[in-house]
Amino acid sequence: MSATRREVLARSGALGAGIAFSGALSELFAGTAAAADGPGRFGSGHSGHGPLVPDPDGLLDLPRGFRYQVLSREGDRLRSGEGAVPGNHDGMAAFGGGAGRVHLVRNHENRADGRVPVPTVKGLTYDPAGKGGCTVLTLDGHGEVRGERVGIAGTAVNCAGGPTPWRTWLTCEETEDRAGTNGYAKDHGFIFEVDPVDPHRTGAVPLTAMGRFQHEAVAVDPGRGIVYETEDAFERPFGLFYRFLPDRPLGGTGSLRAGGRLQAMRVPDVPDLSSIQETGTAFDRIEWVDVPDPQATGTPIRFQDFGRKGITHAQKLEGCYWGGRCVYFVSSFARSAEGSAADHHGQIWRYDPDARRLTLVIVFGPATDVTLPGESPDNICLAPGGGLMVCEDGDGAQHVFGVTRRGEVYAVARNAQNTGTPEEPEWGEFAGVTFSPDGRTMYVNCYTPGTTFAVTGPWRRGS
Repeated sequence: MSATRREVLARSGALGAGIAFSGALSELFAGTAAAADGPGRFGSGHSGHGPLVPDPDGLLDLPRGFRYQVLSREGDRLRSGEGAVPGNHDGMAAFGGGAGRVHLVRNHENRADGRVPVPTVKGLTYDPAGKGGCTVLTLDGHGEVRGERVGIAGTAVNCAGGPTPWRTWLTCEETEDRAGTNGYAKDHGFIFEVDPVDPHRTGAVPLTAMGRFQHEAVAVDPGRGIVYETEDAFERPFGLFYRFLPDRPLGGTGSLRAGGRLQAMRVPDVPDLSSIQETGTAFDRIEWVDVPDPQATGTPIRFQDFGRKGITHAQKLEGCYWGGRCVYFVSSFARSAEGSAADHHGQIWRYDPDARRLTLVIVFGPATDVTLPGESPDNICLAPGGGLMVCEDGDGAQHVFGVTRRGEVYAVARNAQNTGTPEEPEWGEFAGVTFSPDGRTMYVNCYTPGTTFAVTGPWRRGS
């Protein structure tokens, strides 16, 4: 994916020494105590934590003063005895428990050919042919792993998702495969809810009213209970930005099963968001159009007839999060050669539901040199006290990097696990970056070989 982009940039001379941003960087940190200092908080004004130090064990390079703990690795045994730790570690969220406990819910983006599938468990398996799902790690107050079990199984291509205000995890299938495709016994392309404390409470029930498409991420409006959803379609027409209006908003676990309306966003006279290049560009009177067939029984949603005014598409709609009074969503890149209206290296959009206004707040680019952070940013996490953490998913070296409120980029971690050869090294992407409720520990996944890390250190010195 990123090799083509890197080659194009190299030929055009666009490879540089850092990421350029345009727009109001404060937008990235909306809703956080960005100016506050204190234990586990950012905002001291220092950019970064110094150079990364090579790890003698060849797992994770970190700045001096930081250390990591391997919580879980692909192929090891689950502590529950249910089978092996699955592979393809992806989206993740951390939930607090009593006595300092933390529950980590971790997605596994396994396709039909996944080499280490999520073990099937009675009462937690949707489709026995599906190899994706979630696992849940339980950590004690000292950060030690005390439990590791299946949260949901029998799903497919569990990429990202998002937490709910009632402390459950919504895991998203990034596929549209129907029953009979790739050996599946049931249709896929749904959202499922996982209770990190008691997965049997939520079971393996698809939230069908929320749509069947190539889901990426979700964010819940904590005041209204509206769920916003991104679609990462791999070919044109590209994905849509959705909202789900539940019949029982903010009703707690199980409320999303009560049904509701799925709508897609229409920006008047803008069929493709990539055509907008100027930060600060805003559109009022955003329209939300009912999806004709949320189950996509005959036609994928993005192909459906939304009337003579059409609908608004965008390439690589991925991250989605709630900040302040608005929802933010990310388009990781757009390429005219692949069918987008224009090219860009990443956008962040803000939708204000009170004003019904959509604004382009950040534009990324160009990409950086392979030895520096910044190639193909993907998963995004707001740090507890006012920083942004971004997982890298591209070619060459892979990093987690931070972004300060002033737009400075600094490396936080580098994957040292070479899955290639000494002559042609390869490193797996990072995914699922998230913080403990007290802000003292960053958790992050290496996609392959599947590894979950806990990183501690002097976080308060960074911004």
